[in-house]
Amino acid sequence: MARKLTFSTAAMLVIPPLLWAGNAVVGRMVHTLVPPITLNFLRWAIAFLILLPLAGSIFRPGSGLWAYRRRFALLGLLGIGLYNALQYLALQSSTPINVTLVAASMPVWMLAIGRLFFGASVSRTQVAGAALSIAGVLLVLSRGDWQQLLALRLVPGDLFMILATIAWSVYSWLLALPDKDPAALRANWAAFLLAQVAFGVLWSGAFAAGEWAMSAAQIHWSWTLAAALLYVAAGPAVIAFRCWGAGVQRVGPNIAAFFSNLTPLFAALLSSAFLGELPHAYHVAAFALIVGGIILSSRR
Repeated sequence: MARKLTFSTAAMLVIPPLLWAGNAVVGRMVHTLVPPITLNFLRWAIAFLILLPLAGSIFRPGSGLWAYRRRFALLGLLGIGLYNALQYLALQSSTPINVTLVAASMPVWMLAIGRLFFGASVSRTQVAGAALSIAGVLLVLSRGDWQQLLALRLVPGDLFMILATIAWSVYSWLLALPDKDPAALRANWAAFLLAQVAFGVLWSGAFAAGEWAMSAAQIHWSWTLAAALLYVAAGPAVIAFRCWGAGVQRVGPNIAAFFSNLTPLFAALLSSAFLGELPHAYHVAAFALIVGGIILSSRR
């Protein structure tokens, strides 16, 4: 049962978009060193190795993993394999600003999927909160000039991002069903995440194999790439997924979805930091709109 949004839960849900924003910056820095879908497979393979000493006992008979293999295979497909693969495919034919704009529809998809398939109620305040949150994202993307949004054009990659957003929404709602998991795995965060990652590595590995089969993929190994892989595996993968899963279980997918819209704001701030630029006034206004959407949507 979802509980009221508290400060500790809010802090937990802020961590994933911050780390995912860093993931976008790092991914851009190494995009010439490793193919995108292969990058996704490598980061989850490393995440698997990080989690293995913490919860390797789940592979023993009777742990609950094998009895619930279909559920964890589905979670691994949606949250680890399919979402990231579709996101990287979107960036092949679409621009980062378009992809971020499409991803900003996350609260809307989360509300719609919860209402249609999981029997969740949707209140007027949640709809109003979604509108405020998306307005904040649009403000970041337009850099304070709404005329820039008129220049946006949808391409096939945007469809991939819509599918990715839907996949993540379904994944988040499945996380909010604790009665569908074995109690032993749900009680241990590392075991619960490793159960997903184990199947997710298989899915992402299959997608990476397809990438190598259909293109002249190459990896240019360097210390920069090694450091980037360590970051995206430990941060955006293990830590972010741990915090997101715990946050969703506490307050439900509908409220948690609004925090995902902090990602483009954090990405803009991190990019500005790496470029030596100072934040602008529209960053402050966007933050106020997004936070306002979170507060409004969490009201009972």
